[in-house]
Parts: sequence; structure tokens; C-alpha cells
Amino acid sequence: MSLTQKWLSIALGSLALASPALAQKATSKTDFHQWAPTPPMGWNSWDCYGPTVTEAETKANADYMARNLKDSGWEYVVVDIRWYVGNDTAHGYNEKNPDWNIDQYGRFVPAPNRFPSAAGGKGFKPLADYMHAKGLKFGIHLMRGVPVIAVQRKLPIKGTKLTADAIHSKEGQAAWLHDMYTVVPGKPGAQEYYNSLFELYASWGVDFVKIDDLSEPYHTGEIEMIRKAIDRTGRQIVFSMSPGETPIADAKHAQQHANMWRTVGDFWDSWEQLKEHFEVCNRWAPYIMTGAWPDADMLPLGRLGIRAERGDDRQTRFTPDEQRTLMTLWSIFRSPLMFGGDLPSNTPATLALLTNPRVLAVNKTSMNNRQLFRRGDLVAWTADDPKTGDKYLAVFNAQDQELAPTSAAAAKSPLINRQTPQATLDVDITGAQKLYLSVRGGDDGTAWDHADWLAPVLSNGTKTMPLTELPWQKASAGWGQTTLNKSVSGGPLVVAGKTYPAGIGTHANSVIEYTLPAGYTRFQATVGLDQAAAGQNTGGSFQALVFTKSPYQPAPADSVRVPVALADLGLAPGCIVQDLWSGRQVGKFTTEFVPFIRRHGAGFYRISGPKLAK
Repeated sequence: MSLTQKWLSIALGSLALASPALAQKATSKTDFHQWAPTPPMGWNSWDCYGPTVTEAETKANADYMARNLKDSGWEYVVVDIRWYVGNDTAHGYNEKNPDWNIDQYGRFVPAPNRFPSAAGGKGFKPLADYMHAKGLKFGIHLMRGVPVIAVQRKLPIKGTKLTADAIHSKEGQAAWLHDMYTVVPGKPGAQEYYNSLFELYASWGVDFVKIDDLSEPYHTGEIEMIRKAIDRTGRQIVFSMSPGETPIADAKHAQQHANMWRTVGDFWDSWEQLKEHFEVCNRWAPYIMTGAWPDADMLPLGRLGIRAERGDDRQTRFTPDEQRTLMTLWSIFRSPLMFGGDLPSNTPATLALLTNPRVLAVNKTSMNNRQLFRRGDLVAWTADDPKTGDKYLAVFNAQDQELAPTSAAAAKSPLINRQTPQATLDVDITGAQKLYLSVRGGDDGTAWDHADWLAPVLSNGTKTMPLTELPWQKASAGWGQTTLNKSVSGGPLVVAGKTYPAGIGTHANSVIEYTLPAGYTRFQATVGLDQAAAGQNTGGSFQALVFTKSPYQPAPADSVRVPVALADLGLAPGCIVQDLWSGRQVGKFTTEFVPFIRRHGAGFYRISGPKLAK
């Protein structure tokens, strides 16, 4: 690197630290930011195949991308977690007797029963070559650290006289998967171990790495070792940090070491999680930077859950309006776009959602992306077209049917959490025609609010009836699907170490509605935090409520007018508005633009016209 190049790199790094918004405008042509000049776009196997994807399934998704998506900018095909385990399982990892595949230097290699082309020590090179021949790029998922099995076997670190046990610490091991130990920064052999990993991946032709258990909590030392190891290979490997939320305090460090980093935990097809993204994206917008992208997580669209860690085989639970909201927000926020569904199962509507050229142009090239206003649950975002000076405008209606206050409940539990994992409810339902079982989140900042209604029964003093024998009229869940006699994660109902044969698994926020048979006067149940949540690093919390009248307030209108003053966009009278989703011209406007926006829906527009005099 010349002195001029070094000075430019240092200057641009200082620019990013001083002003993340200005840093969108330029980066050095020699640094890793140039490897992702626009938000990466691709497919990831996690949402549909969990830790069990095969080579044939990966190729099928790549074939679809090459035929249908590549021309729109989609290019990465990413094999997610535990490709090195030959006998992993859906709906939870196999940690009892995993069939490890690891080389002599303590580096995981692909399981040949799942990836036959990897046999004979070829690794992922044949699969990467397959992608490259189609004009695509290949990525893999990794866990932070050194494999536990490498430490136990004292496998050598390539290029040194040390072994894996010399660089590890049990401190900081992921609570949710125990494959790896921490690599201790500064220990002899630590950097060499990461160097050897990325030498191997570069030799395979890997173009993208998603590294888990790295960003929340934030592991500064290992992030810096990974950055050095990638740069040392000379291969342009895009570096994605996961999961989130990455601490805002570490945003500037993330900008200078990674191409993308997560702003949330795992995001699924839940409206509650999608609605939370308005605040998350607003919080992270100042840190959008060319080549270093805040990542709002994958797009859980299309067919999901074929063999996922959570949930069952299904089409996305997002409504068409919510799907458009998702794509609109991710595009104007300039999040990376990683599709989670099974591409060959796509409907024409899903394909159209992913290939709209006007919408994708905002994601690829817009600047000065920011929230314009939030009025309750009516939200507007804006950005600039750097070529024409036109304004982009996204308008959202995130209004919900509001829940009734907890004071309206016939009974309510205390806060259920790891410290108080269960409670018993005994409710007088005399004369009631309806029963609503409601679970509301405990607002502890985690999404692990797995709730179980255990042994629920109706009685009248002389006879009893298990509620599980009565079909519900409706059932909602904030994540996953309300499930009879299983937890929402698909496992048995386990609370405080005890397994229950009968009950209902759900997830906050949830409402389960029943029409009651005549004559019953009491409802009884135990409510508990399922072990799937209680066993996590931070657990979860919720409150259970029983209603005999609707737990909702009257519904808001299906659509509302959302006024946007053109002056707030810096525009003078006489502006032309184009609908980006349809391509149609909406009309010419003088002082304000007032679109109708459906509940949970979005409008997306280009506004052209004279600018206000400064």
C-alpha cells in the first residue's frame, strides 16, 4: 500500500468515526468496505432448513436464484449453522451425540453425508465452484471460537507448535450452543488459529462469512482477530456479525471491522417483531455507511420452517400488507437483504416482491436515509436519490387493534420469569359464553416469551372437562404457532423441570379464543415459562391473563390518511409523485401529499420537483 493509500484509509476511518452519515459518501478503494459497496443480497438456509440443509437443497436454491433473481442483484448463497455435523436435527440442535467432521488442525469441515462433493478433503470448494459458475457467490456460517472437540483432542494449530487447548477459555461460551470455546485474544497461537481458518475458507472460494455469537455480547478481541485473518488471505470475503442487538456503543468499532452486523436477535414472521423494527431502524440509521451496513436480519418470506430450528413447514405468516411493509422498511433503511424462504417454492407474488426494480434501487443507491416523523404508529421515512436529487418517501401505518387494560381481565398471573417460572389461576366463569387466554410480554428486552397453559380444565363442581378437548375459535402467537400438547418451539411442555402431557404452548403476545359449553362455572390452569425460554442465557418473562369478554379495544380504521408536508422534504410546490411498487404516477401536488395507508401496510414513493430555496 502506498503512503497516499495509507493516508486515505486513515482519513476515511476517521471520517466514519466522526460522522457515520458522511461516511456513506466514500471509502477507500483498497479497504474491505469496497467488498460490499451496496447492501449484500442473497439467500440463507436458516429460516427453512435450520441446521440440516443439504447440498442438493443448497443447489436447488442457487439454481432458482441464477434463473430468477441474479439479474436483480441477488448473488449470495449462504449455508447456515452446523454444516459440519452429519446427524443434526430440526427443532433444536443435536448436542447429545453429534457426528463431528473436523480436520487435523481443529477446523470444522463439511459433513460428506450432507455435502457429498466435500468428500475426500475437498471441503466446500466444489460447491463454491458450482456457485461461481452460475455467476453467484458462496457463503457459510461459523460460530465464534475454537471447537470444543479440538480442545479436548489437543489438535495442533497450523503453522505453530501449539495445540488448541493453549488458546481457549470456557468463559463466554455461548449458552445456546456448546460447540465452541472462546479464543483468548493475545494468547500465543490465537491469531494463528483464526489465520488458519480463513486460509482454508479462502482456498475453498468462500465469499461471505456469517459469524455467530460475536455481536451480542460484543467480542472486540475476536472481531479484530477475524478482521486481520480475512485481510491476510487477500480474498474479498464479506464479514457479517451475528446476532443482535449489537451494542450501539460498539457501532463505530463494528463499522471499522465488519461489512454488516445485526441490529436484532433472530427475526421471524411475527408482526410484533416487525413493528419493533421501526424504532430499531431509527436508532441505527445514523450508522449506515458504504460497505458497513446495520443488518435488520433475514427476510422470513415465502415458504419457511421445512426443517427449521423453530416452527413448522408453512408459508410466511405475514399478510401481503405486512410483506410489503417489510420490504419497504428494509429497502429505505438499506439493510442487507437475505431471503429466508425456500426459493424453489416461491409464488409469483413472492418473486415480484423480491424483484421490483424501483424498490431495490432505493436499497442499492439511496442516501441520507432517515425517519422523517413518527406520529403514534404512523411513520414516515425519507431518503435521497443521489443522481437526480429526487426524494424517496416511505409511509407506514403500524396501528394495531389495541389490547384491553389488564384491569379488565377476570384473572391475571404475577410476572412469570426464570425466578418465578409458574403460577396457578382459578377463575370464576359463571355465565360466560367466551373464554380468552391471553399472554402478554414482560418487556424485559428478550423475545424468549414462551408460555405454557398447563392442564387447563373447565369445571362446574361435579364434572370437569379438559380445555384441550375443546377446539379454539382463533389463536394467535407473537412468534411461532399456538400448539396443542407441545411447546411453541415444538418440544414437550416442560416447566421448572417437570414435563406436562396436556396443555397449550404459545408465545407472547398471544390470544386464544374459545366458545364455552353451557354450565361450566370455573376455569383452572397452571401457567409457566417453558424450558425452551428458561434455559436460554437471558430467559424470558410474560404475564398470563384470562378474559371472559373481548381482550381488545375497538379496531381502528382499515386505512388512514397520512399527511406529509412537501416542505418537510425540502420541496417546493409542483411536485410529481410516483408509486414505486406499481410504477404508476400518483399525481402533482402543491403543499402536501396525503396517501391512504392500510393498517400494517406501507406506501413507497419517488417525489420529483423543485427544491425549496435555501
